[in-house]
Amino acid sequence: MKALEEKIKKEGKFLPGNVLKVNSFLNQNIDTAFLMKIGKEISDIFADSKVDRILTIEASGIAIAVAAAIHMNVPVVFAKKGKASNIVGKVYTAPVHSYTHNNDYIATVTADFIKSGENVLLVDDFLAHGEALRGLLEIVKQAGANPVGAAIAIEKGFQGGGQELRDKGLRIESLAIVDSIMENSITFRH
Repeated sequence: MKALEEKIKKEGKFLPGNVLKVNSFLNQNIDTAFLMKIGKEISDIFADSKVDRILTIEASGIAIAVAAAIHMNVPVVFAKKGKASNIVGKVYTAPVHSYTHNNDYIATVTADFIKSGENVLLVDDFLAHGEALRGLLEIVKQAGANPVGAAIAIEKGFQGGGQELRDKGLRIESLAIVDSIMENSITFRH
């Protein structure tokens, strides 16, 4: 998505350690008009997939998932990072390691929210090592649902998680794939 690449170049911040900050328009401060364009793009890409539900993980993936769901007219469920005291009954869980926060957590979804046989689209803001997607895939598997693919706003292609998951058969559509991040510049894959 050329518009996303341009927005990253214009508003993104490039920090040491291959960190790309897009909190001025995508994560913390959300450009809602642009977010809806991202949602429409995801909807168009997966229009042939008969998506029944979108699954994401809290917190930054939620806005993108909702934008896509609005265009697809499907519900969104998000995995919580840990089991809250108000989650009761059967749950699906998967361990996830966050390289961003350098911690481990258990992604948790109440079993009532994903039905066996549903076609589930995974959505997230970033894909780097692929840990969050692996966790979401495990939850979909536990539910007996079908992962139709993953829609990612920004993939850090140089970190390999996306390619590993593609090699295992997961359809991943990333709107922008970053090949490298330097001090004040970024290179995208085309």
